[in-house]
Amino acid sequence: MSGPGVGFEFPTFEVTWLKRDVLLFAASIGCTADELHFLYELHPSFAPFPTYPILLPFKHTDADVIDFYARSNAVPIAGVPKLDTRNVLDGERKLQFLKPLPTSSAGRKFEIRSKVLGVYDKGKPGTVVETEQLLVEKASGEVYSRAVGSAFYVGAGGWGGPKGPKTVNYPPPAGKTPDATSVTQTTHETALLYRLNGDYNPLHATPEPGRKMGFGGPIIHGLFSWNATAHAVLQAFGGSNPANIREFQARFASPVKPGDKLVVEMWIVGDAVGESNVVGEGEGEKGWKEVRFITRVEGGKVCLSNGRAIVRNVSGKGGKSKL
Repeated sequence: MSGPGVGFEFPTFEVTWLKRDVLLFAASIGCTADELHFLYELHPSFAPFPTYPILLPFKHTDADVIDFYARSNAVPIAGVPKLDTRNVLDGERKLQFLKPLPTSSAGRKFEIRSKVLGVYDKGKPGTVVETEQLLVEKASGEVYSRAVGSAFYVGAGGWGGPKGPKTVNYPPPAGKTPDATSVTQTTHETALLYRLNGDYNPLHATPEPGRKMGFGGPIIHGLFSWNATAHAVLQAFGGSNPANIREFQARFASPVKPGDKLVVEMWIVGDAVGESNVVGEGEGEKGWKEVRFITRVEGGKVCLSNGRAIVRNVSGKGGKSKL
């Protein structure tokens, strides 16, 4: 596909992490004491929670807090009007797990290679920028994860760009009781803890940005809800084993405020088929299933829609019927 900004490559940058970083991440997304392999560095099966790479484009090699706006504005996209990151929201995120992530980057060099897949003008509401980010070990060239994400720049539309293709939707099965349900109670400190992973957007810490954007105050990171939901899915069907998930994606549908209770409803819809190119057994073999899910605020709106994961089901839950 061609269009304004398509194929633009951002400068490659190094990323690093320590065992302490992956411990903090697991604790911040709700991993529990019966999942010590995510929370205790001396556990014989200690491993990062598999979605940790989604944080690395925010973290870089930082050991301390950074100016989120300054970094986000550093690289304009050629051929596209300048976009203001003070008014940006997550649109959708998909992560493919290609190789198990080491518990620390020490002794190796990893980098993020990013490019623009599309820039879409949605008129008065705003502009969508879709990107691909690869986590690559520099020496070997091996790709550990592939993320495809879209960012929505509020109010930045109307510049004459393409509207973009129709999105593919993954609705839950109509009229079917969920195969699993999970509940997460957030607090007024949830985002303040989660941001220590490296996502220092002021929107999630202080009321002023959220008031300007019409939210009335701070909102919780969309990626907190996204990661907490990934944890719920892996816990419900994959036995909390990081080897039991290959893909995870969801669309950000509405904001979550501090103190909201999140309810995740999950359905197995059949054997996994799709675009995963993970090295290993083929999808549809040895229990690999497609899971669809939605996450809603209790008593309120859906906050994550279009939820889909490829998981090896070791739970015994779920029927055999497809959509």
